[in-house]
Amino acid sequence: MRNIKVVLEYEGTAYAGFQVQANANTIQAQIESALNALTGEEIRIVGSGRTDSGVHAKGQVINFHTCSRIPADRFAAALNTRLPRDIRALESSEESPQFNARFSVKSKTYCYRILNRPAPSALLRNLAYWVPDILDIEAMNRCAQQLVGAHDFRAFRSTGSDVESTVRTVTACTVEADSEQQTVDIRVCADGFLYNMVRIIAGTLIEIGKGRLPEDTILKMLESGERNLGGPTAPARGLYLEHVVY
Repeated sequence: MRNIKVVLEYEGTAYAGFQVQANANTIQAQIESALNALTGEEIRIVGSGRTDSGVHAKGQVINFHTCSRIPADRFAAALNTRLPRDIRALESSEESPQFNARFSVKSKTYCYRILNRPAPSALLRNLAYWVPDILDIEAMNRCAQQLVGAHDFRAFRSTGSDVESTVRTVTACTVEADSEQQTVDIRVCADGFLYNMVRIIAGTLIEIGKGRLPEDTILKMLESGERNLGGPTAPARGLYLEHVVY
């Protein structure tokens, strides 16, 4: 058996998330169907993370085991002949038997993209969250820095998942505006993420940028663990799994 790693890009708009679900169209189901057709084997994949419905990826990573003789570096191209156009395999390689796309992860980077202009976009309606308000990018960046370090992020978690610990280590959190593209990117790198953690961070920073929440909001949330002190959970369409480090 060979252990194959594949890096994926996809638009999550049409899918009920990454993980296989009964009677739902998912990223995992599409990839496994393509692999089964290619290899003639019943293959189950492992993903680095289970992106939710409507969430996108620029660098999702999967692995699977196969007896297929397809060269490891050709699996990406072969998969693309079977996958729908909104899911693309970018590269593939053979890894050691111990490699696991989920449990071998050292860190992940998510990006939350905002379209920040007066008018909404016909082209980016499913790929960015439209915020027409003027945002104070400097204030957002100052507050983003308060998230860096090892903290208890229970105030940045939606209900719906049970975890042993809500402590995570954020190694970087930045807010970058592109005046030409009229976009604002909130980028968070951490050793792990809680359910909806990045979307809650984004929603809170957006409210701070609008001047609707004070700049000590992040600190109060970290200290108290109170979810209701923060902003709303930002919509899924602005979120991208950008990069995974092993």
